[in-house]
Amino acid sequence: MGKRVAGTCFVKVDGDQLEVKGSLECTVGDVTREAVTSTRGVVGIKETVRVPSTKLTAIFMPDFPIDKLTTGTDMTITSELANGKVHTLSGAFMVGEPTAKGEDGEIDLEFNGTKGIWQ
Repeated sequence: MGKRVAGTCFVKVDGDQLEVKGSLECTVGDVTREAVTSTRGVVGIKETVRVPSTKLTAIFMPDFPIDKLTTGTDMTITSELANGKVHTLSGAFMVGEPTAKGEDGEIDLEFNGTKGIWQ
């Protein structure tokens, strides 16, 4: 029997569900690592703190919560992936310069936060 590992995802911002168009990304892990090298090869690793984030493409519905998203600085973003995993981004705020695309009826959103937790 096959297990569902991809497909429909759901995103809520402070309890209000957005219409996800299909693209959803959530960070995994608190740090990024890279090799530290010398002339003799790899001598260790360097860890850098990673900013917890959620990125998605949403449908720009008539009731889209523009004010909430543009003014919110302590939101909770809950993302439910098709495989059953749930990512909660707390202390969230919108970053970048989102632009509504009238021809496609969509908007790309990116949120950073203070903590990202997987369940």
